[in-house]
Amino acid sequence: MSKNIAVILSGCGVFDGAEIHESVCTFLALDKAGANYSVFAPDMDQHHVINHITGEEMDETRNVMVEAARISRGAINDLADFDADDFDAVILPGGFGAAKNLSSFAFDGAEASVNDDVKAALQAMKREGKPIGALCISPAILASVFGDVLVTVGADEATIGEIEACGARHQVTGNDEIVIDAANKIVTSPCYMLDTSVKHIAIGAENTVNALLDLCA
Repeated sequence: MSKNIAVILSGCGVFDGAEIHESVCTFLALDKAGANYSVFAPDMDQHHVINHITGEEMDETRNVMVEAARISRGAINDLADFDADDFDAVILPGGFGAAKNLSSFAFDGAEASVNDDVKAALQAMKREGKPIGALCISPAILASVFGDVLVTVGADEATIGEIEACGARHQVTGNDEIVIDAANKIVTSPCYMLDTSVKHIAIGAENTVNALLDLCA
């Protein structure tokens, strides 16, 4: 029977939302593996809106769920309605939205807060012993929520330091590599936390998805 996987997005666009390559490569990997997936995002305003050409902040407001729906072609669910009983696993692509919208990690590091709906969804999945995947900067959310878990964000020393200050353990990785915390059923991969190309994003996402599905009971 096909597995049902929840994908949590944080908007649309690397600098203020979900990283689009990582998101689409996750969808593709799930589809190739024969899994069903549903996309979720919190119904909230983004922390801010960034002009992706100039990198400058724009004087406007955008909604995380509305923006995430651009990537999921309109098929989006309010994360407040998430029910862990409906899913076999959950995965979070990266992008700065994970650290600005889903959490405050970009600003507060180890002292970061995590969006209530994000925290509730992750805690519910872990309580039920269901696997959790995270790409790029999203493993920082897992460190903030769970503390003593094993994750990777690649090799960025500053980010690693903040993650370890949360009580988590970190393993340095390169392109395409994943880290599996078997005890906690967590799979992470660095993706664009490294200077890399979309080819490696696709491989990293696929490796993460396949390992996640292998952990499904």
